[in-house]
Amino acid sequence: MSGLRIRLRDATLEDADLLDAWAVDAAAQGEFNDFGVEPERSSREALSNGPLRNEENGLLVVELDGGGAPIGTVSWHRVRYGPNPESDAWNVGIALILEARGHGYGTEAQAQLATYLFSTTDVNRVEASTDVENAAEQRSLEKAGFVREGVQRGAQFRAGRYRDLVTYSRLRTDD
Repeated sequence: MSGLRIRLRDATLEDADLLDAWAVDAAAQGEFNDFGVEPERSSREALSNGPLRNEENGLLVVELDGGGAPIGTVSWHRVRYGPNPESDAWNVGIALILEARGHGYGTEAQAQLATYLFSTTDVNRVEASTDVENAAEQRSLEKAGFVREGVQRGAQFRAGRYRDLVTYSRLRTDD
């Protein structure tokens, strides 16, 4: 999947060391990802067996288009709002290295990811949540076509206390 300045691609075994380095780098994780848990090493077996995506979740590498360097990842996992498959949705997330933030790459990546998920699955909803203090990600989601829905009070425990999250979504009919 390719856009104006970035593309999303499958993570490969060659990305394992880079993914591990990002996972332990506080600057790469950013202030809104301090959950106080030790990161797991990337599974070399999973990376060597093929794409890190299945019926329940996935991860893609964000890289500058034209053979550029990797600058982060986007990921998704299934959430269920009822017992039937039509009630499933995707919850998405993004992590960009510090140097890549503030250039619009996150907006492009999240828009591409939503388009990809709508084109390859039957879900009606793609959603994302971010800290109420993360104004940059809120702007990015809005520019990527997501609609602000509301605040989930005390939904996330991070950096020693409970935090409020803002929820955004795109529906299949929004495009």
